[in-house]
Amino acid sequence: MKNITLDTNAYSGLNQGAIAVKQAIEAADNVFIPIFVLAELLFGFKKGSREHENIALFNDFMKLPGVSFHIPTDETARIYADIILDLKRQGKPIPTHDIWIAASAVETGSVIITYDKHFLDIAQARVWDELRQV
Repeated sequence: MKNITLDTNAYSGLNQGAIAVKQAIEAADNVFIPIFVLAELLFGFKKGSREHENIALFNDFMKLPGVSFHIPTDETARIYADIILDLKRQGKPIPTHDIWIAASAVETGSVIITYDKHFLDIAQARVWDELRQV
């Protein structure tokens, strides 16, 4: 995998010892963290009892080579609109943040590393093989 985009649950899995996520990160040239994943993580950190430790751990992760944020652009918004229209036509709604995460992955040419099967309903998205095997 050249480029990957981490979903929130994949980052959480990494911190819980998920070997497959670690291997996907190690094999990637670029690891993108969409700003929407950051928002979900910060929410989780704030509602938990280890906010400062989790933020420090995340900041260390962001310093790894090849890891960066993906900030949405006008192209991300266009991709988002295409994805949400396709999902509505299929009658398969998914959480809004996940549509943005998928749009970020499509824009960056990334494989989405996630444990959420609803990403498989997004025709434009490339989704982690591990999910397809679950």
